[in-house]
Amino acid sequence: MIDSTAVTFRELLRGPFAIVWLGLIGATLLSWYLGADHGVHNHHVVTTLILIVAFVKVRFVGLYFMELRDAPRRLRALFEMHCVIVCTAMLTVYFVL
Repeated sequence: MIDSTAVTFRELLRGPFAIVWLGLIGATLLSWYLGADHGVHNHHVVTTLILIVAFVKVRFVGLYFMELRDAPRRLRALFEMHCVIVCTAMLTVYFVL
């Protein structure tokens, strides 16, 4: 017996998860491209861009695959602040040390 509530593969590809997943793949390829000495030759700029891309990826994984986009407002705000604070701290440490 077939479950009528089962999601088909086509329906899954049309949803926001597929778009986010493809975006994460694109962000990973962008990080690789930047880190493999393509295009930008200033290593400070490259490191900054890669860290920002990494934290954008963390945010999207948290929002879509850990379902924090539907979490209570305080929990989501805490997660968003965590992403910003940790990324800022890492960039500050990188540029100061």
